[in-house]
Amino acid sequence: MRFVHTNIAAKNWKSLSKFYVNVFDCRVKPPERKLSGQWLDHATGLKKAALEGVHLLLPGYGENGPTLEIFTYQEMHNGNPIMANYVGFTHIAFEVDDVDQVLDKAVNNGGQLLGKVTEKRIEGVGILKLVYFRDPEGNIVEIQSWEK
Repeated sequence: MRFVHTNIAAKNWKSLSKFYVNVFDCRVKPPERKLSGQWLDHATGLKKAALEGVHLLLPGYGENGPTLEIFTYQEMHNGNPIMANYVGFTHIAFEVDDVDQVLDKAVNNGGQLLGKVTEKRIEGVGILKLVYFRDPEGNIVEIQSWEK
C-alpha cells in the first residue's frame, strides 16, 4: 500500500498549478487530464462530471512519488474558506529549508498570510519554525523547518 495523491479542486487549475510549480518547485507529471463520462460519474457520485487538470510531482520524491492533483470541474461549487480548526482535511504542508524565504515567494506569487512565523522547541525533536498561509485560491498551506 502507498499514498498516491492529494487533490485540490481549483477555480483555475492552470494558475493554481503555476503557483505550486513556482513556489515549491513541483513539476508537471504528464499528461494533462481532460476527463468525463459515465465512469467518472460513477466514481465521483456526480452527474455529468467533467474536469480538466494536472498532476504535480512533489519536491523530495522521484517520478513515482505522490502527486498534488489540481483539477477544475466544469461545474464548481463555492464554499466558505476553511480554517485550521474545521473538521476534515484543512491543509497541506511542505518542509522547507528557509520558512521566511518561501513565505516571501508564496506571497509574491499570490499567496496570503494567515498566521505569523512562529518557533517552538519540541523536546527531544528540535526547534520547529512554521507558518500557515493561503494559496491564491484560499487553500491553507503550512511551511515548516526543523533545527536540531
